Amino acid sequence: MKIEIGQTKPENFSTAYQGQYDIFSHYEFAAGIPHALFAVSTLKENGLPNIAFHSWSCFQGDKNGYFAILSGLGTHTHTYQNILRTKEFCVNFLSLGYYDNMIKTIHNNHIDKDEFLIGGFIQEKASVVSCPRIAQSFLSLECICEKILDISGAGVNALVIGRVVNMACQKEYALGFDKKYTKEGFMFNIHSPKNLFSGKDGYTAVAVLKPVKIIKE
Repeated sequence: MKIEIGQTKPENFSTAYQGQYDIFSHYEFAAGIPHALFAVSTLKENGLPNIAFHSWSCFQGDKNGYFAILSGLGTHTHTYQNILRTKEFCVNFLSLGYYDNMIKTIHNNHIDKDEFLIGGFIQEKASVVSCPRIAQSFLSLECICEKILDISGAGVNALVIGRVVNMACQKEYALGFDKKYTKEGFMFNIHSPKNLFSGKDGYTAVAVLKPVKIIKE
C-alpha cells in the first residue's frame, strides 16, 4: 500500500508555528528528504559579516563551470539582500561539533551584529570574493551569483545559482574517502518528517554520513 498526497495540504497535518506552510510546502515534511547543512557567509551593507545556516541545496556542474544551487533562501533574509547587492557569497561546510555555534547566529542575527563573533567563528580571507570564509570550515566554496529565480512566483523563497570560482579544503579532508564522510564531516538536515497516518511530527534532527558500501572503480 502507498499513501498518496496531492498538492493540497492534508487536513491532519499539524502546524508547529504560524506561517509554516507558507514558508514550506507540505511536501517538505511529507517526503522528509535530507539535505546537506552548511553556512552561507556574506557581507552586510554596513560591512559586518553575516552568516546563514542553510540547507535545501545542491552542487553540480560540467566543463563550463561548477555551481552552488541554493533553494529555499528567504527573500526577507539578510543573506538574500546581501547577495542581491554584492553578487557574492561563500558556502562553508562545518562538522557537527559546530552545530550549536550556528544556532547562536540564528537567534542573534540583527543588522548591527557581527555574526562571526556571535557564533565564535574566525574570519578567513577569501581568495577571490570579498566576503570572508569561515576558518573552521573543512570545505569552503567561493561563489559569484549568476542567477536568482522565484520558482513558485509567491515571492517567499528564492533560488540562487552561484558559480564556484574557488574552493578551499583542509588537508585532512583532502584524501578522497576521509573525514568528510564521518561525524566530523558533512551534516544533513532531517526537517520534521511527518507521520503520514497521523499528520504529526515529533522532531527535527541532524545526520552524518557513514559509507556502507565501497564500490571500487
